[in-house]
Amino acid sequence: MVQFENVSLRRGPRLLFKNASFRIYPGHKVGITGANGSGKSSMLALISKTLQADVGDVVVPKGWVVASVAQETVADARAAIDFVLDGDQELRKIERALQVAHQNDDGARIATLYGQLEAIDGYTVRSRAARLLQGLGFQAEDEHRAVSEFSGGWRMRLNLGQALMCRSDLLLLDEPTNHLDLDAVIWLENWLLSYTGTLLLISHDRDFLDRITNNIINIERQRVRAYKGNYSAFEKLRAAYLANQQSQYIKQQHEIAHIRSYVDRFRYKATKARQAQSRLKALQRMEQIAPAHIDSPFHFSLHAPRKIPNPLLKLSGVGVGYLDTPVLSNLNLSLTPGDRIGLLGRNGAGKSTLIKLLASELAPMQGTREPCKDLCVGYFAQHQLEQLHPDHSPIEHLLQIDPDMREQQARNYLGGFGFGNDQAVSRVHPFSGGEKSRLVLALLVHKRPNLLLLDEPTNHLDLEMRQALAVALQDFSGAMVLVSHDRHLLRVTTDQLLLVHDGKVDEFENSLDGYTKWLLDHSKPVAKPDNGEDSADRAAVARVDRKQQRRVQAAKRQIQQPLHNKIKQAEVLLKTLTEKKKELETQLANSDIYLDNNKEKLRAVLAEKVSTEQQLKVAEADWLAASEQLEV
Repeated sequence: MVQFENVSLRRGPRLLFKNASFRIYPGHKVGITGANGSGKSSMLALISKTLQADVGDVVVPKGWVVASVAQETVADARAAIDFVLDGDQELRKIERALQVAHQNDDGARIATLYGQLEAIDGYTVRSRAARLLQGLGFQAEDEHRAVSEFSGGWRMRLNLGQALMCRSDLLLLDEPTNHLDLDAVIWLENWLLSYTGTLLLISHDRDFLDRITNNIINIERQRVRAYKGNYSAFEKLRAAYLANQQSQYIKQQHEIAHIRSYVDRFRYKATKARQAQSRLKALQRMEQIAPAHIDSPFHFSLHAPRKIPNPLLKLSGVGVGYLDTPVLSNLNLSLTPGDRIGLLGRNGAGKSTLIKLLASELAPMQGTREPCKDLCVGYFAQHQLEQLHPDHSPIEHLLQIDPDMREQQARNYLGGFGFGNDQAVSRVHPFSGGEKSRLVLALLVHKRPNLLLLDEPTNHLDLEMRQALAVALQDFSGAMVLVSHDRHLLRVTTDQLLLVHDGKVDEFENSLDGYTKWLLDHSKPVAKPDNGEDSADRAAVARVDRKQQRRVQAAKRQIQQPLHNKIKQAEVLLKTLTEKKKELETQLANSDIYLDNNKEKLRAVLAEKVSTEQQLKVAEADWLAASEQLEV
């Protein structure tokens, strides 16, 4: 197991965390959470031995193979597939030894090495690498392109592929979804679910963390705490803690009321019935998690557009593409105030092309694009981060688009996006990707657009900023078109899904959860060597395998059902006892109970509080024990 024993770490004069002690057991999938700069990446660096703790010990079992994603890729002349294969260090070691053995004409050694190659399934390793590349969004013809021919984002995908190719015991992933689209995120999610080693994952994608992790390590206020369960379970525990802080109560209630009003507004849109249930569930969950973010440094809102004409923009029979090559054709789309559209589709299908057409960055090849007179577009795309002036501060950027704004107003406005006093007047050049994204969003929001076009707006944004953005988008009165690999953001801000596929744009008839199935149904078949087996025989074998799989799953459900029941009972009891404890604390907060004539009542309340806390500990222990049994 991985062990932290009273570990403290500083970066320069700043203390990141102190006295951290926890254990990570083999096979666990652990999410590491915390604000930007809290020390998440440094924790991974301690485990990979690229950093040393100031105090305490970090122990990784001897002999464990540790894999991580390189943050930079040099311009390399190797083919992409060979670069990914380098991640399989055992394979490369055997290949080098074989080369030497052949040069020495050592027959015995050659035979031994070929046996080792077969033992690690080395003869199929190239097809495994090809499947990794395909899952990460590469085309078959990309396999033999030089690494140097790919852009920075695609090189990061190659780095990820190389890490996944490693036969690792421990896999360290720091924001692996940042450069992926939704298709690749879903593929990676499934790959990690089947990974048998130990996983430590830093991610700001709530759905991604929820699906994969079974433990959370949170770094907050220089303290490290370990939690059992996925990210949603962690949020509920943290929300309960924060809700008990009276100073936060008003903020919490305001957040819940804000979300509830949007639920009510959406509930009566009969035209959205197909996605109503999944959307309402997502918004109800949004209401549940709101308390966990009440101490977030990010709080902003999208002010009402100055004018909201109807329709805002209309496409009629439009074809669009690059040079003489069409990407999309025969587009007919009308955007009206209140539209909340999410775009789905494979990488390269044309989602960003459609966004650029709507933003007037691409002109139609045919048909007409008809904007209204008062159209005001707010367009977010990753390339806009590069358009920030590196020597200007956030305040200077804001005053350039609004010269009449007072400096104090500008400071107050930027504070909602996390730019405090010093950072508001600092040069943009050393800012991180997340900070630049926040600044571009702040400038975009200030324009008060009536049409928002957001192309992967959450790249580099942490969980707190993503939550603030989701809440702000819900009250936007204009139209919005969103491309995002963050499924949580799509769920809580969109009520119409369009599918970009085969050069067309059609309404997606299912909910967002149905998109995963659509991807599976439309996935390209992986070619397999023909072994002469009759197709009817293969089909029969497949039917038997599926039947056996169903039997195994049914038996597993039968065994696990009592544990599920026990967990539900424990959760109900925990809720009851927590509410009872809160009620007793409210009574103790009343000064009248400490008057002389209330001594007996005070003793009774204190005794009941002690008893309730003891019952809480027992209920928590029962819940943890049942949860651990369920995971075995």
